Formats: sequence, structure tokens, C-alpha cells
Amino acid sequence: MILLTVVAIAVGAVTSFLLSGVAVVSAPIVLAAVGFTSTGIAASSYAAIWMSATAIANGGGVAAGSLFSLLQSAGMAGLSLLANAVLGIVGGIVGGIVAFLANFI
Repeated sequence: MILLTVVAIAVGAVTSFLLSGVAVVSAPIVLAAVGFTSTGIAASSYAAIWMSATAIANGGGVAAGSLFSLLQSAGMAGLSLLANAVLGIVGGIVGGIVAFLANFI
């Protein structure tokens, strides 16, 4: 039983480390893939369609502080230290859940 707990903790720690790294590294890739690029919104992308719908709904503009504007900012300027930290924490939480669930195997 103790060996299983040690293995579960090790698996959880490795998973946590990997998931937090994957989250931080993949976020800019995912943003670019949906159209939030460093040069602005990519034509004919999901982001362009979303921007059009948002502008129509808001009378011609995108509201400052909206999710769309935050993603556009992240796509153009990269993720802030806080955003990277949050992604790392979320990855760690998922890793912790995996470690917890591994105890029941």
C-alpha cells in the first residue's frame, strides 16, 4: 500500500510538471491556431468570425476587457507572467487530481 502511494505521488508530481509546462507552451500555439496572431486577427479565422459577431452585437466595436479583447492582447503581446502562472497552477491542479485518482487504482 505504501509503495502504491509513493508511485501515485511520483506520477502526480511528474504529471503536474508536464501538464503545467504543456499549458504554458501550448497557449500561444492555440491562440495562433484560432486566429489571434502577433500581427492581429487572421483573416477568415475563428477569431475573425468571433470578432465580427462581437462587433455586430456591440454596435460596431469590441468591448475593452472582454474575453475577446483579452485573447487578442495575449495573441499580439504574448501571455503575461500572471497568465503563465495561472496556466501552471491549473496544470498542477490537474496533476494533483490525477495523483489523487491514482490512489484508487
